Amino acid sequence: MPKTPLSVMGNRVPLSVLLVLVTDLLSIFHSEQLQSSHSQTFLRIQRQLNFPAVLSSWNNNTDFCSTDSTSSLTVVCYDGTITQLHIVGETTAPLLAKNFSINSFFTTLVRLPSLKVLTLVSLGIWGPLPGKISQLSSLEIFNASSNFLYGSIPPELSLLSHLQTLILDYNMFSGHLPEWFDSFPALTVLSLKHNLFNGSLPDSLSSLENMRILSLSHNHFYGPVPDLHRLTNLQVLELDDNGFGPRFPLLGDKLVTLVLRNNKFRSSIPDEISSCYQLERLDISANTFVGPFQLALMSLPSITYLNISGNKLTGMLLENLSCNSGLQAVDLSSNLLTGILPKCLMSNANDRTVLYARNCLEETNQNQHALPFCHTEAIAVGVVPEGKKHKRVSKAVLSLGIVCGTFGGVAIIALLFFIIRRGNVKRKTKNPPPTKLISENAASGYTSKLLSDARYISQTMKFGTVDLPPYRAFSLDEIVAATNNFDSACFMGEGSQGKMHRGQLKDGLLVAIRSVKITKSFSTQDFVHNIEQIFKYRHRHLVSVLGHCFECYLDDSSVSSIFIVFEYVPNGTLKSWISDRHYRKSLTWMQRIEAAIGVAKGIQYLHAGIVPGVYSNNLKITDVLLDQNFVAKIKIYDLPLLSLMRKVGQGNPSREFKSPSTNKNVKQEDESDVYDFGVILLELILGRTIKSRNVDTLKDLLQASITADDEARRSIIDPAVRKVCLDQSLKTMMEICVRCLVKEPAERPSNEDVLWNLQFAAQVQDAW
Repeated sequence: MPKTPLSVMGNRVPLSVLLVLVTDLLSIFHSEQLQSSHSQTFLRIQRQLNFPAVLSSWNNNTDFCSTDSTSSLTVVCYDGTITQLHIVGETTAPLLAKNFSINSFFTTLVRLPSLKVLTLVSLGIWGPLPGKISQLSSLEIFNASSNFLYGSIPPELSLLSHLQTLILDYNMFSGHLPEWFDSFPALTVLSLKHNLFNGSLPDSLSSLENMRILSLSHNHFYGPVPDLHRLTNLQVLELDDNGFGPRFPLLGDKLVTLVLRNNKFRSSIPDEISSCYQLERLDISANTFVGPFQLALMSLPSITYLNISGNKLTGMLLENLSCNSGLQAVDLSSNLLTGILPKCLMSNANDRTVLYARNCLEETNQNQHALPFCHTEAIAVGVVPEGKKHKRVSKAVLSLGIVCGTFGGVAIIALLFFIIRRGNVKRKTKNPPPTKLISENAASGYTSKLLSDARYISQTMKFGTVDLPPYRAFSLDEIVAATNNFDSACFMGEGSQGKMHRGQLKDGLLVAIRSVKITKSFSTQDFVHNIEQIFKYRHRHLVSVLGHCFECYLDDSSVSSIFIVFEYVPNGTLKSWISDRHYRKSLTWMQRIEAAIGVAKGIQYLHAGIVPGVYSNNLKITDVLLDQNFVAKIKIYDLPLLSLMRKVGQGNPSREFKSPSTNKNVKQEDESDVYDFGVILLELILGRTIKSRNVDTLKDLLQASITADDEARRSIIDPAVRKVCLDQSLKTMMEICVRCLVKEPAERPSNEDVLWNLQFAAQVQDAW
């Protein structure tokens, strides 16, 4: 009788059955090992994210592949592997603690190598995006929006060849977009809204033929938009709040949403845009588009929102024009349109918003210019048709333009002179100038364009909102009444840039008024240019400008003085709240951090919020005022930031603190302000005024205390805050202060880096 390989209770067991049993046992064992490994990974993720509320249900007994999915938390498994991880935290999630390591966090994530979808939204994650994300080679969708990620996009990201969706909105990424976006042939969604990216867009975007959504709003991009007409699937293009221009981008005809608001476009609108029959939302406001407004846009079959406000578009509206019945909002305001508002816009008035002020339309309920205004402006911004830019204008047309321009110029000058002479009024002063009269209406002849643009300025602040009256021209009577005829009781001081008076307007608003003398060699174009600069200084963390008034010479009606009206900030200087303890309570540690954040945001606005940027401002702690809510505001009326001030004054006011470097390129001018900010930060930490000769010594003292213990750090700071500041918050403030004060400008932190550290210090202190 032959021997059998195995017998059980005297019965033979076939070898095939035995193999199946062994395989099943190994499979169960492997599955349990895999589940245990996944559990460890997920619990580690929970710890590294500091146990957010959205992950509160996770524990050692959780079967992660069987949990219920919600809009905030989803885990998807397939064949024993994790393919999707979706975590969305609270909307206002604070930064994770300073001991959080983004490198360690992604080291944990790459233990899930089969991930196809990874969503990490509003979790307080901070740091540069690690290159090891490339180890998630199967990734198709990556969404890390609403965190505190900074730095540039790592080149290793280009290895994710299966990527279809990349969303990094509401972070602090910076630098240029890389050229290698063509490494993502399947990319359909690219959204980088609300970051700090800059530079021009790479041409590689033109090759992403599967792209459906491209959203780059609220960054610092500039230059021409690449040719996107080959992106035949593109449905959403959002480029608002950048510096793109000047040409209207080349686009396909499948667009559903097109937003170009607040850029630097100044071309005409191409005819092809009227062929975008799927277009639902079109916003090209706050640019300088010129040429005819295409009336067909109002009757596109899908259009529901149309905003062309704040441009120089021309054309005649007709009463019987047709509109799409689904059009819910239309803004035609601040253009050069003439004619009659179409009846179709006014039908269903209760269900539709229609704005059309500041055009030259007939019989309307909203404020309009006189018809000649639009004709004159239209001539001034006339557009040469595409393809004819290099052809010569005929001599007849050129001659006609010269003749009309000459007569028009003479007529305008004569009219302006008549208005000024007619508006001259006499006023009594203690020392009246013998050769002058005052013109209360002079401003109207010079700045009608500036005043109409003030609305645009107030609506497009990207770095801070301002709750102030609109910028306007003041009459001399208002200035005299506000200062009680420049009474000595209103006098605030005098510097190289003129006298300063406190005043109160008729509506009760307190103001500060700077008077600046103008020499006769200073041309009209010079001060108009400078007024264009002046009214840009409106920001939450600047002492904002409210308006101006001109004073004129009697003999030729040229401007002799300009009065610049600022908001009045009543709570004194930041210095007085730090070192002048004999008459007021000192600021708390949190108030000091918030003041520092305010100053940093004000500097950021001066550098990047206006064009051209304002650098090398020689800031001191006495240049920072606090309002009634202790909001810090940079006192711009004493800063050497306007060529007007420099030209008519006696030179820049001397500043106590100077950056050690004298290199004058823009980058180092930027870092010069960072150095001055470091001195202010040093004074906030130590609680006393610092002489320039002592800055290096005190910086070294801070540097040494950073590596010492908690007690050593507290021993050198202001006693008023020594017991209430959290050590991590104090250490962060010290570290960024020391970095701001290094002698080599290139080694100083960027303003964005400074802001991030200050906000981290505030978060830590506030959470204590």
